[in-house]
Amino acid sequence: MPETHQSIAQHYHERTKYDPETLASKSQMLNWSKQPVPFKEYKIGSDFDLKPYLQEKPETFAHNPDAQWWRRLSQLLFHSYGLTAKMPSMGSAVYLRSAPSAGGLYPSEVYLVSRGTPLLPAGLYNYQCRTHSLMQFWENDVWQALQTACLWHPSLENTQLAIITTAVFYRSAWRYEDRAYRRIFLDTGHLLGNIELAGAITDYRPHLIGGFIDEAINDLLYIDPEQEGATVVMALADLLDVKQNLPLGKTALPSTTETNYPSIPDGELLKYFHFHTQIQSGITGKQNLPTVKPEKSLEDKYNFPFCDKISTITTPINWGENLSDLENTIYKRRSTRAYSGDNLTFDELKSLLDFTYQSQNYIDQSLDNSPDYFDLNLIETFIAVSGVKGLDSGCYYYAPKAQELRQIRFKNFRSELHFLCLGQELGRDAGAVIFHTADLKTAIGQYGDRVYRYLHLDAGHLGQKLNLAAIRLNLGVSGIGGFFDDQVNDVLGIPADEAVLYITTLGRPR
Repeated sequence: MPETHQSIAQHYHERTKYDPETLASKSQMLNWSKQPVPFKEYKIGSDFDLKPYLQEKPETFAHNPDAQWWRRLSQLLFHSYGLTAKMPSMGSAVYLRSAPSAGGLYPSEVYLVSRGTPLLPAGLYNYQCRTHSLMQFWENDVWQALQTACLWHPSLENTQLAIITTAVFYRSAWRYEDRAYRRIFLDTGHLLGNIELAGAITDYRPHLIGGFIDEAINDLLYIDPEQEGATVVMALADLLDVKQNLPLGKTALPSTTETNYPSIPDGELLKYFHFHTQIQSGITGKQNLPTVKPEKSLEDKYNFPFCDKISTITTPINWGENLSDLENTIYKRRSTRAYSGDNLTFDELKSLLDFTYQSQNYIDQSLDNSPDYFDLNLIETFIAVSGVKGLDSGCYYYAPKAQELRQIRFKNFRSELHFLCLGQELGRDAGAVIFHTADLKTAIGQYGDRVYRYLHLDAGHLGQKLNLAAIRLNLGVSGIGGFFDDQVNDVLGIPADEAVLYITTLGRPR
C-alpha cells in the first residue's frame, strides 16, 4: 500500500522518475508488431476537403467570402497539426506534423465542434491530417451538451466553433509505458502553442478550458475512455465576427486530491491516474468545485541573494507583417538531431526568451488574463549555459516578470548534461539547455491532482514557442522528455521542491 499522505499526482511523478540505477531494468525492447497507428479512421461520415483552400493563392478567393472563411479554417488546422513530411522508419513510415511529438508517436487527436454556421453544419468533426480534411461523424446539434460538459463556460456563449483535443493513450504508452502520461501532455502543449499562433495568423482567438466533466466530453465524442480521453477544450472566437466577443472564464478548474489509493501495478498507473484526475459528473456548476485563487504575484518566485542580475530585454523578433513569416516557420520546424557544439550568442538567447515569455510583444494581449495558458505562475524556468557568447557558463534562474537572468551555479555543465539527458549528445553539445519546473505540492494544493495535466500542457506550450523562435533564428532545437529527474536538481542547484517537467536544448545544428 502506498504512503497515503502523498496524493496520486505526487505518487505518479515519483513512480515514473528515471534513476541511473533502475533505468536499465525498466527499459524494454519495442514490439514493432504492435506499433500503434497514429491516425483515426471512420467507416462512415461526410468528408469536407480542406486541401484546395491551402493550395490556391489567397487572391483566388479575394471576392469570395465563403472561400475566404474556408481558407482561414484550413490554414488554422494545417498550421496546428497538419502533415509536413513523410519519413522512413523501422516500422511503418512516420508522418511528421506541424507540432512535434516524442518519438513521432502523435498521441493527440483534434476534433472540431460546430454550433452550426452557414458553411459548416452543426455536429462533430475529426481533423484527418493525412488528407487535410474534416470528417463529420455526427450531424446533430451538440453545442448545448458541450456547454453543459464545460460547466457553462462563458467563452462558449457566443462562439460558433470549438476544438477538443484528446489523447490515444497506447500510441505513446507503447514506447514510454507509464511515463507516457507526461509525454502526452507535453505533446498536447506543443499543439496548443501552434493553435494559439495559427489563430493569430487566421484571425481566430482560442480560449482554453481545462475544467470540464471528462466523462461527458468523452461521451459527446463517442470515444472509448479505456483507449482515449479528452485533454483540452477550446472555444474558438472568430475575430472577424463582432458578435463573437470572448468573455473570459477560468482556464483551469481543480479536481479532487486523492490520497487513498490502492497499490497499482506497473502498466496500469497511467490509466488509473488519468481517471482519478477527472472532474466527475454530478457537478451542476462551478460552485460545487473547490474555489481557486490564482497566485497573482507581481514578483518572480526566486530572488537568490548574492547573484548577478542580467537583463534579457531585447528587440522583439520580426515575424513580418501580420506574423506572415510564422506560417513558413511552423512548416519548416523540425527537431534537431545533432548540434555542432558551436556557441550561441547572448542576443539569440534573449530573442528566444522574449518570444516565449513576453507574448504581449507579438500578439494582441487586450485580454486581461491570458486564455492561452492554464496558470503560468506555477511554472519556473532554469537555464544551463554551456556555450553562449557574452554569458558565463553556469546555471541561471530566468525571471520573466523582471526580464532578467540570475546566476545560481558557476560551472560548465556539458559532461553532466550529457549524463542527465540519459546520454543524449544533444544535452552535451547544446549551447543552452532550458528546464521547466514546478513546485508540485503547492500546485496540487491549488488545483488538486488535475494540475499535473495543466503543468505539462503549459510546459509543452512554452517549449513549442522556444521551438519556433529557434527555427526563425536558424538555430537548432530539440525537446527532451526523458531525464534523470532528481539528479537534475542536485547537479544544477535547482531547489529540491521544483519537479522537472520538460527540457529544451538549443544549439547550432551540425
